[in-house]
Amino acid sequence: MTTFFDTVIIGAGAAGMMCAARIGQKGQSVALLDHAAKIGEKIRISGGGRCNFTNRHLNGHDGAPYFVSQQPRFVRHALSRYTSTDFTALLEHHGIPYHEKHKGQLFCDRSAQDIINMLQNECAKGRVQCHTECVIESVEPIQTASAARFELRTNQGRFSCRNLVVATGGLAVPAIGASPFGYELAKQFGHSIIPPEAALVPLRFEHWQQHGFDTLSGIALPVRISTGSGKSAMAFDEDLLFRHKGLSGPAILQISSYWQPGQTLHINLVPDGDLADALCNGKNGQKIQLNTALKTLCPALPERLLDFWLNQADFAPYAAQKWADIPNAVLQKLGNSLNNWTLLPSGSDGHKKAEATRGGVNVKEIDPKTMQ
Repeated sequence: MTTFFDTVIIGAGAAGMMCAARIGQKGQSVALLDHAAKIGEKIRISGGGRCNFTNRHLNGHDGAPYFVSQQPRFVRHALSRYTSTDFTALLEHHGIPYHEKHKGQLFCDRSAQDIINMLQNECAKGRVQCHTECVIESVEPIQTASAARFELRTNQGRFSCRNLVVATGGLAVPAIGASPFGYELAKQFGHSIIPPEAALVPLRFEHWQQHGFDTLSGIALPVRISTGSGKSAMAFDEDLLFRHKGLSGPAILQISSYWQPGQTLHINLVPDGDLADALCNGKNGQKIQLNTALKTLCPALPERLLDFWLNQADFAPYAAQKWADIPNAVLQKLGNSLNNWTLLPSGSDGHKKAEATRGGVNVKEIDPKTMQ
């Protein structure tokens, strides 16, 4: 027996639920299918459990500058038709409190569960039929003249539909259900796939522990980070987090979407000024030691990081010397090392720790106005 719906949506995440709710509330019959037992898990873990659900900067303006893609203009139509204000109005209608945290980013005051509950309630309002633990065995086009154009065979029976929406997401966080199903389905229907890679992901570095950087685990500080050159150069002012096995924090997560294997990263640990110039021009007549001088000049640098830096072979002999007595060449090298810490990542933590996926279905083959 086959059950017919106007629309079947594969994937009950944020996109799938939102799509199902909007279509259902327009009077169409909708089935929402997901292989997981519990839906909306990526919403639950996003934003540190508070769900960074939109950004004020997208309020009806051109979204292309904020979209990481080789075809950034693809999103213009969609993000102008449904704005951040439209979504916050929906939250306010459901009585969900929220706040702006950083650079226009909006987060729930309480929990990401508020967003999940809201989307489920919106689906219920649209009489969406939600099928969890629904494993799709095949998707085929229907060639005969009928209202249905697709048939899906699943472990819960057969579904047919006029419109099929694939909202299965990327490969990030396989532990909560991410899979390549959507990419395989797209290929089945003739789409080309740009190789999916981890994005918004921590980065790793060779010899990290041998050089002692693991001892800095837990330190966080604001930095300026950049990679690439010329037109492909990207830079961000964000917070950096030292980990036991590499670097993370918003700075690294942002730059990871642009970094390519073999490229170096440049991290300015003292982004407020030219430290080499301050060290060389400010030493005359000073009786304080270099370590004290550096703490004075770099108040935002955590003391544990500063001490580690001065313990490196190039600087350790001078750490306890009078600032005024240290050669300018040493001070220049010290300042440059903090203003332009250059690193070559060996790779990332991969999809297991990524927050998103770059690559995937080539948007050149999708109509940006209809998503067909």
